[in-house]
Amino acid sequence: MQNFNWTKFTKKISIQSDIETVYKSWLSSKELEKWFLAEAIYIDGYKNELASTDLASSECTYSWKWYAQEHVEIGKIIEANGKDYLLFNFAGSCRVSVALEELGEETLVTLTQSEIPEDDESKVNIRLGCASAWAFYLVNLKSVLEGGIDLRNKKKIKGLVNN
Repeated sequence: MQNFNWTKFTKKISIQSDIETVYKSWLSSKELEKWFLAEAIYIDGYKNELASTDLASSECTYSWKWYAQEHVEIGKIIEANGKDYLLFNFAGSCRVSVALEELGEETLVTLTQSEIPEDDESKVNIRLGCASAWAFYLVNLKSVLEGGIDLRNKKKIKGLVNN
């Protein structure tokens, strides 16, 4: 485990969908709730809540809630270029970037979570926990966009791989 990187990981998935649709899936509350969250709220720089179909942009803040979890994630969109890249803070001081690349009729999604603290709790809960969770949610994004099937556990059963 000497060479294991505890501070960063990357997950990639290809999705049979256009970049615009995939991009909106991250920055529209309505779309984000289809594959990732129970509730997504974006607030603009003037402290106004965005409509569920509006796209969040740089400097917007967010409040995210999941099914079967008590945790609420509060954070900020650091960068959103309106096309194929976004960066947000997550899990405290971490940063998550999402880069989209067109590959024929597919979109390659590359998610990187970085700046993970190296204390033991962060190694377990953030590095290992988030890596596992992002893998599931990226597969769920693919499932929802390609076939309309949401794989999430929406009940209050905790500890499942799909919540």
